[in-house]
Amino acid sequence: MTSEVSCLCGSVKLALHGEPIHQFYCHCDDCQAVHGAAYIGVMLYPEDQVEHLSGETDTWVYKNNPRTRCRQCGTILYAEPPGAPWKGVKANLLPPGQFKPSHHLQCQFAVLPVVDDLPHLKGFPAMFGGSDEEMPW
Repeated sequence: MTSEVSCLCGSVKLALHGEPIHQFYCHCDDCQAVHGAAYIGVMLYPEDQVEHLSGETDTWVYKNNPRTRCRQCGTILYAEPPGAPWKGVKANLLPPGQFKPSHHLQCQFAVLPVVDDLPHLKGFPAMFGGSDEEMPW
């Protein structure tokens, strides 16, 4: 399966090959500051499965994570956590119905509790070296 996504102005196009390895909502303070949002949807893809098809991009680092955005409209496309073999693609760029998150993470930084049926992890899940500890909401 291959999905094509683009920035908001359409000048940058990416091809996402295969299935994401993980899907979640991130509440970390880094994402909050960079995106101007309480949390964002993220789909992790192996780095070699995110193909840059067209358009010019810029990459910058706020705290730790290099982030790539469209040079024309500024849409943030993905983040590349240092030392990780994947790219975190912003879920809002994907076609409707493709984002199926399994949990929220980094909820210790949550602006407000989110009420839904997903687990709300205080930090990272065990699969990322965390504890799977949930928030007591």
